[in-house]
Amino acid sequence: MIQVKIKKLHPRAILPSFATPGSAGADLSALLDAPLVLQPGERALIPSGIAMELPPAYECQLRPRSGLAAKFGVTVLNAPGTIDSDFRGELKALLINHGTEPFTINSGDRIAQLVVQPVIAVEYEEADSLSDTKRGEGGYGSTGR
Repeated sequence: MIQVKIKKLHPRAILPSFATPGSAGADLSALLDAPLVLQPGERALIPSGIAMELPPAYECQLRPRSGLAAKFGVTVLNAPGTIDSDFRGELKALLINHGTEPFTINSGDRIAQLVVQPVIAVEYEEADSLSDTKRGEGGYGSTGR
């Protein structure tokens, strides 16, 4: 287990927490001064009132909550959003309402989930050619439906 430091930027901020012992993601809660209504098709950056310090070689993925997506069509627009280990600013979730009805977000609502993952260091090397594969340059949809 790794330790991730969380700093409350506001006294009303809620620390991330796991809903069940088997949860992969910890719930991230909104910190708002007033309810915010997301109209269908509208997006908004929702503050959490917290910042985090990840260990080097880790990232935190900000992912949608399945219940919000299934019931209301509300999801994280840039899913998964990446929080880098050197970022120290406030965590915010970019939510979009893909549903057909307005969706109200209140302070304290669980709006996304956080999943911490290791990051493999990569060095990109320029090459004149790449090895051949069966797929080759086949892109979107090239392997079937």
